[in-house]
Amino acid sequence: MRTFIYPGSFDPFTKGHADIARRAALLCDRLIVAVMTNKSKSPAFSTEDRVWMATECLKNVPGVSVSAFGGLLVNFYKENGATAVVRGLRSESDFRFEAELAAANKLLYPSFEMLLLPCRSDLTFTSSSIVREVATYGGDITNMVPDEIRSFVAEHLRRTVEGEENHA
Repeated sequence: MRTFIYPGSFDPFTKGHADIARRAALLCDRLIVAVMTNKSKSPAFSTEDRVWMATECLKNVPGVSVSAFGGLLVNFYKENGATAVVRGLRSESDFRFEAELAAANKLLYPSFEMLLLPCRSDLTFTSSSIVREVATYGGDITNMVPDEIRSFVAEHLRRTVEGEENHA
């Protein structure tokens, strides 16, 4: 059984994330979308919300499950019997970052493999940070976030900025 892991912070989950997950699911028997928890970061959405968003967007994709994890990716990889990690590429800088990450993980676990999928051209400039910026100030995120979670993302980020203004 070929098990792939698609790790990310998914803060929030975007159309680009959904596209990579759907395409990766066609290449394996089982895809685990791994929502990373990192105590040194302060995500805009809770781990539970990020797992829910990914689950909601991918619930009709066969062979896909969503799980939260913390710690080293290579440990999660081994624990789940993975055959590859999948990552999306938007740019040359993404490639450099992912190549370094793959090399480091290969040092930790020689059987580690990474597959890099180029993103669709219409999603090249979609990122979680851009979604957060646009939605925080009331901009339209229709072309960036899956329909299933768009209102949730927009409302959550709008409330976040309103809460900050009320505390100022």
